[in-house]
Amino acid sequence: MSQLPVSSTGAGALTVALDAALRAGDIVKDRFYSQKEVRFKSPSDPVTDVDLAAEKAATDFLAKEYPSFGFICEESEPVNPDAEYRWIIDPIDGTRNYVMGIPHVAVSIGLADRSGIAAGVVYDPIRGEIFTAERGAGAHLNGEPVSVSAKTGLDGCLVGFDMGSTDREALTTLEIVSGIWSQVQSVRLMGCSTLGLAYAACGRLDLYFHRRLSQWDLAAGQLMVSEAGGVLRDRYGNPTTYEGPSVIAASPPIMDAFLKATDGLAWRK
Repeated sequence: MSQLPVSSTGAGALTVALDAALRAGDIVKDRFYSQKEVRFKSPSDPVTDVDLAAEKAATDFLAKEYPSFGFICEESEPVNPDAEYRWIIDPIDGTRNYVMGIPHVAVSIGLADRSGIAAGVVYDPIRGEIFTAERGAGAHLNGEPVSVSAKTGLDGCLVGFDMGSTDREALTTLEIVSGIWSQVQSVRLMGCSTLGLAYAACGRLDLYFHRRLSQWDLAAGQLMVSEAGGVLRDRYGNPTTYEGPSVIAASPPIMDAFLKATDGLAWRK
């Protein structure tokens, strides 16, 4: 288990991250059925007033608990991003789902140090599911240990993915789906990459892939996958980290089968 500093109130880092995620998640859940203020950072990237409120609730709490830690958050400028410890936060992953009233969203909080991600929480406030991981201590769902899929190949697999932000990325993603369709059970377009990674960690998905993600999408989820016995590769098949941007997450044998089945396809080049 990683040795992380205790907070100003004497709590452990994972406990503090969980508390922050619950505070943000309460806002997300309470506002789910309400009218939201929506603007677009880009044509395909909405942000709501709830994103901003949830992020502030999390960062205000974390800053009191760990005043010297930095922040890398989706909805605000980095704060002390070169600090030894940095909180990496997505207050609502799946904002498009949230805007449309689709209950498939999550709060993601990861803690990075010089060695990578040391602790992480992915909280689904609508379902009340809490995915946690700490380096060297395994991955858990609502306090119970989880592990990646036990399957040994693509046969019978449920594969999760997301499309990417450009037409070309979307087309190459669909080429992947077409290329493996006859070998897998089915596919799911997630719309929430943090839950895609968390589901891969607990075996709900046998594999999850995405071409372009940000640190706040990957931070907590990539630790969960690795702590649950999985591996993470970029689209070229190389080991990847929370800095991404591309990710494939699965058990080692499913990863090998996926890389073999998709070798030479445009998404992989």
